[in-house]
Amino acid sequence: MAGISDPFADCGAPAKIKLLCLGTPDSFMETLFCQTRSLHIEHVSPAKLMRSEISRGHGSPAADKAIIAAMRRWFFARKPDAGFVLTDFPATLLQAQVLDEWLDARDESLQGVAAASDAPASVVQHYRTLGLALEAATVA
Repeated sequence: MAGISDPFADCGAPAKIKLLCLGTPDSFMETLFCQTRSLHIEHVSPAKLMRSEISRGHGSPAADKAIIAAMRRWFFARKPDAGFVLTDFPATLLQAQVLDEWLDARDESLQGVAAASDAPASVVQHYRTLGLALEAATVA
């Protein structure tokens, strides 16, 4: 049974939850991470997938293309409808739009997006417009 402060209460099966964490983890996101650790879902970050690529050219168009390519490989290789928590991706509005297209292609959707104070404003606004932004009060 879900508690009153459970942000995942209306998300269906816990193994299918799909979340984004934007920006540098803060206390809000740490609380969210603690709640998602017990869900046995995949936690993915492009930094883990491409540590050497990011250190060489973070922010460059070539690095952005490489990140999108690596994340695309991961996204379409995972089991259909498997849950995940993505950190550090999407980091740009273009990456957010690309992720939306991938989700649409697999007829999937996100359950929520947590954004730290330093998250890119354009990406946060994109997901806020879609009604996916999780506020700190929901996760407390």
